Amino acid sequence: MNIHEILKVLPHRYPFLMIDRVLECDPGVRVVALKNVTYNEPCFMGHFPGTPVFPGVLIVEAMAQACGIVAMTAHPEMGNKVVYLAALDGFRFRKPVIPGDALRITVEKLAAKRSIWKFSAKVEVEGKLVAEGEVMATVADPPTS
Repeated sequence: MNIHEILKVLPHRYPFLMIDRVLECDPGVRVVALKNVTYNEPCFMGHFPGTPVFPGVLIVEAMAQACGIVAMTAHPEMGNKVVYLAALDGFRFRKPVIPGDALRITVEKLAAKRSIWKFSAKVEVEGKLVAEGEVMATVADPPTS
């Protein structure tokens, strides 16, 4: 999936869209996605000045968005739904992510029961594991104003 196809699936927009490309997609089962980390991203303004590190919370958000793509591609009729992060379990950050890194995010559905989905997620940079954990998400109607 290119960025235009991703924008059709995820409701996120600049500056919070964390997925740049989907490299592999088995709808409703597994996604391998790419997030390029650039020095120009606003998160580096003052985050460890002199030694910028991509914030772990944004790595988790990128994983969660990849999980959202798995859930949203499972059933095309879910186009009017949104996927909310429900829980994180067993998360570990193994190595700092810095500007210039390309995050390869792999998420796989472990279970789905009604509107609750559970995923295994891992992030690699140049074949080395930088983060991993389990993500739970819920598929729901978007909030109304």
